[in-house]
Amino acid sequence: MISVQGLSRRYGSVTALDGVDFEVPAGQILGFMGPNGAGKTTTLRILAGLLAPTTGTAQVAGYTVGAPGDRSREHLGYLPETAPSYDELTVTGYLRFVARVRGIKQVSPREAVGAAIERCGLSDMRARPIGTLSKGYRQRVGLAQAILHDPKVLILDEPTSGLDPAQRVAMRAVIRQVGSDRTVIFSSHVMQEVEAVADRVLILNKGRIVADDTPARLTAQDGLQVRLIGVQLPIAAARIAELDAVDGVEVRGELLWIDAPTGTAPQIAKLIVEAGWGLVALEPGQSSLEATFIRLTREG
Repeated sequence: MISVQGLSRRYGSVTALDGVDFEVPAGQILGFMGPNGAGKTTTLRILAGLLAPTTGTAQVAGYTVGAPGDRSREHLGYLPETAPSYDELTVTGYLRFVARVRGIKQVSPREAVGAAIERCGLSDMRARPIGTLSKGYRQRVGLAQAILHDPKVLILDEPTSGLDPAQRVAMRAVIRQVGSDRTVIFSSHVMQEVEAVADRVLILNKGRIVADDTPARLTAQDGLQVRLIGVQLPIAAARIAELDAVDGVEVRGELLWIDAPTGTAPQIAKLIVEAGWGLVALEPGQSSLEATFIRLTREG
């Protein structure tokens, strides 16, 4: 559904994107992450046809964006960080206006508006002027206009920006629901949001991709983590580090992190039991997405 090849974008002497390549298959929800200035919004604007690349190509639903005969926008729904709207219009009035502008033909504009309102949880707000809505509901209205024409692809730029925690949770559920039958790419700085919603995570740093994998694989680490009782952790760390298969041991809070193959777990457990220490847990190492993000963007 989305294919990006050799995508670069320069603003004078500043390179915002530097040879980015990735694909998003049908039905996948891709979380797009990176520090400020990494090139996330630039990439999304290029995909939406709002910005031309300096070099490279972007394809959406089989169409090359910006090329002659490009019909990608017919299959694309786009929600920028600040949802577009007219405050004086009601939710229904605004969505009917958008339906007319888009020239929706598959179903009647009334049916399209009703379906979008239902899917985005706006039924109780349909008669309210948009200017009276909370930020969370305004974002839902923005999402409703993005799915109004039933697009195959959704591009969402920071869809929960500025929302309180309860609104974020509700918006995540809406994104999951509307993304159940289409391809979605969304940017976010909120790690819990990406872990909760995304099937796959792509991390940009300084205009380049530094990671592209599932959340589970991105947070997996080589090594083992151990939780003990009945011993001071520095003492245990020194003893375990003497094993031939162990390359190093660190005390991390209440855990020991052991740089060793997972196959050495029985040998390490044997040492712990023989030493009379209380073994609470011995399992493969696992990092947080936040720690992985910081490590990757710092190294970049």
